[in-house]
Parts: sequence; structure tokens; C-alpha cells
Amino acid sequence: MPNFEKSESLGTKGPPLKIVSQIKEPVDREMELFEQKFFESMSSKVALLNRITYYIVNRKGKQMRPMFVFLTAKMVSDGEVNERTYRGASVIELIHTASLVHDDVVDDSNKRRGFFSINALWKNKIAVLVGDYLLSKGMLLSVEHGDYDLLRIISVAIREISEGELLQLEKARRLDISEEVYYEIIRQKTATLIAACCSLGACSVKPDSPDVETFRKFGELCGMAFQIKDDLFDYGETAIGKPTGIDIKEQKMTLPLIYALNQASEKDRRWLINSVKNHNKDRKRVKEVIQFVKDAGGLEYAESKMHEYQDQALEILDSYPDSPYKNSLKLMVNYVVDRKK
Repeated sequence: MPNFEKSESLGTKGPPLKIVSQIKEPVDREMELFEQKFFESMSSKVALLNRITYYIVNRKGKQMRPMFVFLTAKMVSDGEVNERTYRGASVIELIHTASLVHDDVVDDSNKRRGFFSINALWKNKIAVLVGDYLLSKGMLLSVEHGDYDLLRIISVAIREISEGELLQLEKARRLDISEEVYYEIIRQKTATLIAACCSLGACSVKPDSPDVETFRKFGELCGMAFQIKDDLFDYGETAIGKPTGIDIKEQKMTLPLIYALNQASEKDRRWLINSVKNHNKDRKRVKEVIQFVKDAGGLEYAESKMHEYQDQALEILDSYPDSPYKNSLKLMVNYVVDRKK
């Protein structure tokens, strides 16, 4: 079960939306201005593109990634941000949005955050082109203003996201993912973008400072904890917008399952692999796999690893002086592992 004790010690109480507004509070003004700048950064002379981007902007999520950018920037610079910070936040959100649009095409997904996906409404070809457009807008935003240091951070993130996705697809065929390979996949697929947010924030206000690498590491640790939490949802009892057992049905090797496989006898291991490979659409069999993983201690093991990443991230923050931005980043780290969805 998620543990709210750490969050409550920082004043986190109530439902997730209240926690998010607490995290956002020290950068409220920046986030408001960012939304305006972000919408402007997506504009095009093509009416269809503007219709689609308007649809995207009006169905935004919690916008945690831009929050990471602003909170990090303000924390390392005594509360200052500049135009580079806004551009960095816009670039990261453009890249993130592009990756979601492309993901929905690859996964043939018709819904995103409860709304119809771009490919469901405008078909795959348009969705791919929109994703490409957002990606190019993000890169050009950096180039046009000479933000080459920010562009380098972003480019590394794009490369790693692509490599992580391909590594996962390659390994999914044989289901031979070791724990080390799993960590590399989630580092590239998920953690690298959050790492980019934090290093972008630091780099926008203090280029060439040690803070840029420190906060890249901080973001990476947050991202690792975030993805392990997502893996744990696959074994949950409550509806969280992601059906239980969906990772097994999609033949994704997550940490609880990898741990269970490593603990299993040869006979049980063969049964598990056969179940995931050949019976992943059989609801009864999927339930049996979930129960096996639970009985093997897979959930407890994954939770302990998630908390290790959480503690390492908090340790980095402890080396900085107290500030509202530091408190919000602490809340963010705890929210990542305590969230219910």
C-alpha cells in the first residue's frame, strides 16, 4: 500500500489534486504564463494543425514536467527564472506531447486521459505527422534562440526514449529481461525525460554549473521510482485508468514479474513464461500469474526498490538550503510513489 507518512510530514493531506496544487503553488505565476507561451509555441499557419493542437492543449494533464523545470530553476537560483526557463519548459512539453501522440499510434490506443486520442479522431497518418510537427517545433524553439545547451539535453532525451522503446520491443520477443536490463529500459523510456526536465531547469538559469548534472541525476531517480510505481499498478485492486494485468497482456516484463521469475523453480518459471507468451489474453491465467507474483513477494521487492530511488532523490535535495521550491520538490518525489493513479 502507498505510504503517505512522508508526504504528511511535509503537510500533504487530502486528495491527489490538492497535493498537486500544493506542489505547484511556488510556481503558480510561472505556470500560468507558461501555458500561454506553450500554446503560442504550437501555432501554425495550417488550420487543421491549429485545431488539433487546440484540442491537445485543452486536454492537458497535471503538467508535472514543466513544474519540475520551474521548481528546479527557482531552487538553484534563489527564486529566479528567465525566458530560457520558459523555453525549456515549452520544449519539454512539446517533446513529451509528441511522444504521447506517437505512442498512441504505436499502441493503437483510442483513449488518452479519458479523452479520444489524436489517432482515434484524425487517423494514424495525421497523428504521426502532428507528432513530427510538435517534435520539430520543440527543436526549432531552441535553435532559433541559440539555446544549444538546452537543445543538447533535449536531443539526448529523445535518443534515449527511442532506444528504450526499441530495447523493450527487442527483449519482449524472448522475455529474457534481467533486472539490470529492466532498469536500463525504464531509465531510457521514462526517467530520461524527467531527468531532462530537471537538468533543463538548472541549465536555463545556471549553465555550466554542477547543479545541471546533480539535477539530471535527481530527475532520473524520480523517474525510476515513478515507473516502478506504474508497474505496481498492474497488480492493484482498484481502478486507476489502467486495467489490472495489462502489462502481462502486452507481454511487458515488469519488476514484480522479473523478481518472481528469478525466485521460481524451473517448472514454475516455464509455466510463467508460457503464460505470458501464449496465454496472455486468458483472463483466468493472467489472474493466476498476478497471484503467483504476489505470493513470490514480487510486489514487496518492487516497492523496496522504488523506495530506494525515492530516498536517493530526497538525499540530493537535503544538500540544498530550505526553500518553498525545495519543499515542493520533496512533495513531488513523495507524490510520485504515493499517488493512487
